[in-house]
Amino acid sequence: MPKKERKRLQVVISDEQDALLTRTAYELSSPERLISKSEVVRLAIEKIARELGEGAHMDEYRAILESDDISDES
Repeated sequence: MPKKERKRLQVVISDEQDALLTRTAYELSSPERLISKSEVVRLAIEKIARELGEGAHMDEYRAILESDDISDES
C-alpha cells in the first residue's frame, strides 16, 4: 500500500506554544503509543475544521486569533 502524500508546513511558534504542544502530546500518549507534536497539530486542525463546519466556537476562535498571544504580526 503506497504511503499517503503529505504536505510540509513550517510555522514559528513561541516557547509557550511549544510547551503546550509537548504537554498535550505527552498527555495523549500511552505506554503502547507515543503521540508526536505533529500529530497533535493535525488533530487540532481536524477538530477546529469540524467545529467551524458545525458553526461552533467561531467567535471564540476569532477572539483568540485577534489576541496578541498568537498573532503572526511582529
